[in-house]
Amino acid sequence: MLHKSVAWCRRNMPTRESMESNRMLRPVAHRVMEPGLWRFNRRSVPRGVALGMVAGFLFPVAQIAIAALFALPFRANVPVAALTTFITNPLTTPFLWFLAYRIGAWLLHSDAPVIAQPVAEATDWLHRLTGALGWLWDKGPAFALGLVLLTTGCALLGYGLSALGWRLWIARKWRHRPAANRI
Repeated sequence: MLHKSVAWCRRNMPTRESMESNRMLRPVAHRVMEPGLWRFNRRSVPRGVALGMVAGFLFPVAQIAIAALFALPFRANVPVAALTTFITNPLTTPFLWFLAYRIGAWLLHSDAPVIAQPVAEATDWLHRLTGALGWLWDKGPAFALGLVLLTTGCALLGYGLSALGWRLWIARKWRHRPAANRI
């Protein structure tokens, strides 16, 4: 299964030439196609992880494009930033938003109930949607504060763990080198 996924990604991944010839990217191709943004090194990968988490948590739409744009001025790895945005998906987002609200409510000492009103009918999806949006509007300050703090904490944790993982990976490679190659 993994082999098929990797093969599919390689077949469908745009090439450098196709991206340079794209009419939408042509005005900024010299900046976007800079080789340093696409190389995996100990500085750009943790930056990409942190910026991908920020884009994934704070922007519910166009996360990959926003992460790629964030990567440009910070000289972060663009593929890592884009891939890290997938930490938020339809399965994890409700949990993360609830956690963000609970953090914000705890910090602001808000004792309001989490669910504003019970759902009367299971088929009344419009009522549930407007109720959820109304709840989000009422609990906005707690949610916003919690989301900013959760984003900051996860981005810092992701940066630190990826930097540590990179360091451990390089140390392992050095330990397993043959004695003849060591200086």
